[in-house]
Amino acid sequence: MEIDEAVRGSSDRRLRTKYDNAVYVVQRAFALYPFEEVAFSFNGGKDSTVLLHLLRAGYYLHKSSSGGGVEMNTVQNCPLRTIYFESPCAFPEINSFTYETVATYGLPLETIHSDFKSGLEGLLKERPTKAIFIGTRIGDPNAVGQEQFSPSSPGWPPFMRVNPILDWSYRYTSIGSIYDTVPNALLSDSSTGKSFRPAYMLSDGRLERAGRTKKNSVSSNGTNNTEVEQAISRSASIIVVGDEMLFGTVEDKFGAALCKKLHAIGWRVSHVSVVCNEIDSVAEEVERCKSKDDMVFLFGGLGPLHSDISLAGVAKAFGVRLAPDEEFEEYLSQLIGDNYTGDRNEIKCKNVIILAATNVDELETEWGCLLDTQESGLVTAKPFMSKHLSTSLLDVKIAPVVAKLCIEFSDVYIGCHRISRSGPLVVSFIGKDNQRVEAAAHKLSSSFEGQFSQIDDCKEAV
Repeated sequence: MEIDEAVRGSSDRRLRTKYDNAVYVVQRAFALYPFEEVAFSFNGGKDSTVLLHLLRAGYYLHKSSSGGGVEMNTVQNCPLRTIYFESPCAFPEINSFTYETVATYGLPLETIHSDFKSGLEGLLKERPTKAIFIGTRIGDPNAVGQEQFSPSSPGWPPFMRVNPILDWSYRYTSIGSIYDTVPNALLSDSSTGKSFRPAYMLSDGRLERAGRTKKNSVSSNGTNNTEVEQAISRSASIIVVGDEMLFGTVEDKFGAALCKKLHAIGWRVSHVSVVCNEIDSVAEEVERCKSKDDMVFLFGGLGPLHSDISLAGVAKAFGVRLAPDEEFEEYLSQLIGDNYTGDRNEIKCKNVIILAATNVDELETEWGCLLDTQESGLVTAKPFMSKHLSTSLLDVKIAPVVAKLCIEFSDVYIGCHRISRSGPLVVSFIGKDNQRVEAAAHKLSSSFEGQFSQIDDCKEAV
């Protein structure tokens, strides 16, 4: 089988490892579920195209291991039931590629002309379908909480989502619909300014969607381009470096302060971690965070001491040598003036910023510098709106209602916490659409008439 032979003959160890893991998931799915009750969701995109060829290889290996007198040199394709949700918004080239690929590899195709959820409901009613292969990757918006085998979400038709390429990454630009996609400016040919390089030449995989939602148009509700860009969700990770935090001798207040500052400019913090003063520990954490978030903030471990290894850890994560950002240092020198020493300042490497602040007061000064310079990459997004409700009701009493609200208001974060076990329960609603935030909070309040009161700050509930 040409794919299996090519990958196993490759000198790229990481590719071989990812391939082995992916085809193992494929083989495992074929072993768990009857072949006729498994489907493949194919849309002509790069993720599902990669998955198609992994399915071919996995099916070949599955048939090879199961034996049964099958002539293995005849097993080149995977005749798996394939579903395609055709949309009138798709580029004609995508549709053409999809149908050509299906014909080339002998895939039994079922085309669906409705939305994904409705289409799945009809599909599962017509034919038993226990598992569906999907080309979801960990960086996709809908990948939160998913594993290689993940049951469908509450409220959806019941089936097993099989994600063989969940931990795969790439540097291709992404194509949306005909209404929200323009050529990715990061692929523009600088010599002519008119032509564009191939998608695989995108150097920064985090910017795959840089060509989305940027057409100069006004939507039916009057939303302009700037408003759309501000509404785009941006995420950040925070890495704290310090054995003193892990030993419990120092309490981390810096991370919480930075979370508040990021939240205030419309950024979502996806992850906060504390790592020890070891180069490999820092490098591993930076490597994990820099590929999934728009920005990574790191503090601690910066200086001349033996334990100050943050710079070396970041450099190792990027595979580069240490070098100062002279342009950024010059800007700080002009901004801070006499207070600038040159040996303690923010250091930026691509989307990772190392902060020199050691306390919240110093963070105030550095944060102002970051917001004032475009080189930092900190773009102010549409701010979050929040509403907090307090109640003395038991958790078990409101749990079913809150669970339903989370599904109905999927664009609003709904969180619950108690300051103490005997204290009131605080329910927080956070989102970028104030009307949706208010509607979600009102629906909860009206479900328990007179049992909720609004508070301006979570600390008021103490």
